[in-house]
Amino acid sequence: MIEALNLAKNYGDKTAVAGVTFTVKPGQVTGFLGPNGAGKSTTMRMIVGLDRPSAGSVTVNGLPFARHRDPLHQVGALLDAKAVHTSRSAYNHLLAMAATHQIPTSRVHDVIEMTGLTQVARKKAGGFSLGMGQRLGIAAALLGDPQTLILDEPVNGLDPEGVLWVRNLVRYLAGQGKTVFLSSHLMSEMAQTADHLIVIGRGRIIADAPVKDIIAGTAEARTRVRTQQATELGRLLAGHGVTVDNKEHETLEITGLVPTQIARIALDNQVLIYELTPMNGSLEDAYFDLTKDEVEYHSHSLAPAGAATEKGNKGP
Repeated sequence: MIEALNLAKNYGDKTAVAGVTFTVKPGQVTGFLGPNGAGKSTTMRMIVGLDRPSAGSVTVNGLPFARHRDPLHQVGALLDAKAVHTSRSAYNHLLAMAATHQIPTSRVHDVIEMTGLTQVARKKAGGFSLGMGQRLGIAAALLGDPQTLILDEPVNGLDPEGVLWVRNLVRYLAGQGKTVFLSSHLMSEMAQTADHLIVIGRGRIIADAPVKDIIAGTAEARTRVRTQQATELGRLLAGHGVTVDNKEHETLEITGLVPTQIARIALDNQVLIYELTPMNGSLEDAYFDLTKDEVEYHSHSLAPAGAATEKGNKGP
C-alpha cells in the first residue's frame, strides 16, 4: 500500500506538488493520470525516495521507502528505463542488482524469461531499442518479487504484443494482492487496465475514484441514431438541454435524452429508426473534461491562416 499525506514539493518558487493526499490500495491496478507538468513523475520520485518532500509524508507498505531494509522486495519501480549501465548486458545488469539483495540467480533467469529478454540477455543494454529497454526496466522492477509495483509509462515504445503483455501482467499481479501504481498517456489502455484512477492537475488531486465512476460522473451519455429522416428527427428532438449533432449521412448523436425518449418521439411522429445505440462515455472524454482547466502546455492548430478546422473555426 502507498499512503501520501499532504505531500508537497517545491522547486524554488515553483510548486510541483501541492499537498496531495491519496492511498493506493493492494489488490487493484491504480492508474495515475495528468497532463505534462502536472506532478506525476515528481510524486512517483518522492514515493521511492529520489526526491525529498518539501512538506507532508509518503509511506510504502507502512514505512518511508528509505527505512525499508529490503527495498527491492518491498517496491519495484520503473521510472526511467534508461537508468542502466549501457556497457553491461541485460543479464549482468540484473545480476548486479540481485547481488545487492541476496536474490538468487535463478530469479534473474525467471524475470528475463518473463519479460521476453532471453534472446538478448547477453547483449549490451546500450544497444537496446526503446521497447527492449522498457522490458529490461520492468524486469528490474520485478526482480525482488515486490509487494508494490510503481511503473511510469511502462508501455512506452512497446509493440501491441508488449502492450497486451504489460496489461495482463499488472492485472495478474494485482490479482495476487499486490499494490500496482502506474501512469500512462494512453487513455484506451488505461481504461482496459486500471480499476481505480487518481488524476492530478497542476500539482493537485482533481479526481480519485474507480474508473467507472469517473467516466459516469464526467462524460455525458450519448445515443447514436440512424434514420433516413435525420433532418426531421433532429428538428423534433432539439430543445432545451438537448444537443443534436449530425455526425454523418443519416446519423445523429443525441445528448440530453435517453433512448426510450428518442424512440417514443420518433414513433409518435412516424419517423422510422434503423439504429438506436446508447454510447457510454469514454475515459478519454472524462479525462479531457477533468483536466481542461489544468493543462499547462497548450498545443495550437497547424492549419494555415484562413483554413477551416474540423469544428468549422478558422485556424490561427
